[in-house]
Amino acid sequence: MIASVRGRVEAFSSGWAVVNVNGIGLQVYVPTPTLASIASIGKEVQLYTHLQLREDGATLYGFASPEELSLFQTLLSVSGIGPKLAMAMLSAMNANELAAAIATGNMEMLTSVPGIGKKIASRIILELKEKVGTAWISAPATRLAQENTEVISALTALGYSAAEATRAVSTLPADSTLTLEEKVKLALQYFGK
Repeated sequence: MIASVRGRVEAFSSGWAVVNVNGIGLQVYVPTPTLASIASIGKEVQLYTHLQLREDGATLYGFASPEELSLFQTLLSVSGIGPKLAMAMLSAMNANELAAAIATGNMEMLTSVPGIGKKIASRIILELKEKVGTAWISAPATRLAQENTEVISALTALGYSAAEATRAVSTLPADSTLTLEEKVKLALQYFGK
């Protein structure tokens, strides 16, 4: 098993990078946020990896942190979720946002990921809610996500991605007297900056 790779970025394209490790170029598939952080030829990187072996070949998936890798492997345990769909989920939102969506049962955030329908989203929530909730999320973060589910839904309905909506909601004041309309207006101001 290849647990991690450290080397220089030799090439990259949409969804993957070639990391030169002591003269051997390894093609590693990475989520979009990780690719954005390493997309520079010659940059020294370390990626935590998952090796997928199949009849037709071996594929290496890389992540910026052990926590991201752990969440990826947890997603693979769900029936119907393969590496490509798990990567799409980690590309659409960061690991903490994805874990919060699963732990709070936020179907809207999960279905905003291309390839995730209501059936798969409900299976993910059913199978992983307890696992992810206890391992990833602190109580205040869970409570914050539950209180603002409607705001996130409104922002995604306006065309923002689940990750963008979650970032905007995280900037809202912890004032429970705000109405849904006021929260959405404040969240939209975040995008205006």
